[in-house]
Amino acid sequence: MSNAPSLLFINQHYAPDLASTAQHLTDLAEHLVEEGFEVHVLCSRGHYLSGEMDVPAEEMRNGVHVHRVRTTAFGRETTVGRIADYASFFLQVLWRLLKGPRYDAVVSLTTPPLLPVAMAVANLLRGQTYGIWSMDLHPEAEQAVGMIESDGPLGQLLQRLADWSYRQAAFTVDLGPYMKARIRDKGVSEKHLHTIPVWNKKNEVYPIPEEENPLVDEVGLEDEFVVMYSGNAGIGHRFDEVLGAARRLDGHPDIHFLFVGRGPRREEIESFAESRDLSNFTYLDYFPRDQIKYSLSLADVHLLTLRRSFAGIAVPGKLYGILAAGRPVLMVGPEASDSAATIQRQEVGRVVDPGQYNGNGAATDAVVETIGTLYENPERRDVLGERGREVFLERFEQEQCCDQWATLLRKEVGAP
Repeated sequence: MSNAPSLLFINQHYAPDLASTAQHLTDLAEHLVEEGFEVHVLCSRGHYLSGEMDVPAEEMRNGVHVHRVRTTAFGRETTVGRIADYASFFLQVLWRLLKGPRYDAVVSLTTPPLLPVAMAVANLLRGQTYGIWSMDLHPEAEQAVGMIESDGPLGQLLQRLADWSYRQAAFTVDLGPYMKARIRDKGVSEKHLHTIPVWNKKNEVYPIPEEENPLVDEVGLEDEFVVMYSGNAGIGHRFDEVLGAARRLDGHPDIHFLFVGRGPRREEIESFAESRDLSNFTYLDYFPRDQIKYSLSLADVHLLTLRRSFAGIAVPGKLYGILAAGRPVLMVGPEASDSAATIQRQEVGRVVDPGQYNGNGAATDAVVETIGTLYENPERRDVLGERGREVFLERFEQEQCCDQWATLLRKEVGAP
């Protein structure tokens, strides 16, 4: 070990994997190396989607010491496979924490769910100081979709373990005020909570004019008004109103719905479009990271969705890519959530909260009306997009978010 403060970050995924948590952790780890910290990462060799990556067990990657453990690699296609991947990684992490070298601080992300519990056990048995980077809350997420009964024996046990792990942490980084409130309710002191949003890079995602975007011709959407959903179609997202709007607008000469990415809801979404023979709908796989600026710039308006039960549990990071690309955002989800608060406070789009409508397709009507208004008013789109880019540079750009992390870690473990 060097004289610099030593940090170990633990997450199931890391570069070159394309998972969102892998990308953000890679950005932060490399930034902290430049700030003088000694940075280690413990991750798996498993790919976010499925299978193993062809990567070494140990490597120095851009100044970061990367340690990869071999786990099962069933991927995200089945629940049983995902649980096996989670469990095998969790056990490897716990063993390393108890038997491996000590660090000035360990920082746990939240993939797999309940990973901070391993940190709390190591703290209890070995006195290893740790913090939590709370990307999502578990088991609250599983309870929100009915995978676990919150008042059942398993749900209560997992909740007690999770809450205990948060209370033992030296510090916790949350993603916004609604998430902070949920963590505070676990019995965590306000002085141990710090809000640092996730980010994008100003030089990696920025507005690309249509005439300079090579993907326009590649995906065949020239002269189309593109309504885009980009990213994971997960169990925490809602799509009824979005798909209802696509169905209502089918036959419009210019409006096209483009989904990019994967996730557990993709098959359901594609089945909806296929069964209704939608002519205005396309679903594509993820583009490589170096093409993300072109991909996000395909949109005239971006979609962001969230189930009401996930408010404060998850904060979709796709919002910051949308803002970086200089495009307006239409969110379908609860106003009482971190993403909605940002959209409305910063005036970068519109929030349609289905809970404020009286059923009978009224929320879908609002989505259709919003899309129509933006379609007919290019000046309004430009104003919202330019405002989004400004807000991104002010609040959600990588350098300043990572600087906030560096400041926090200097306070917690000492200055390099």
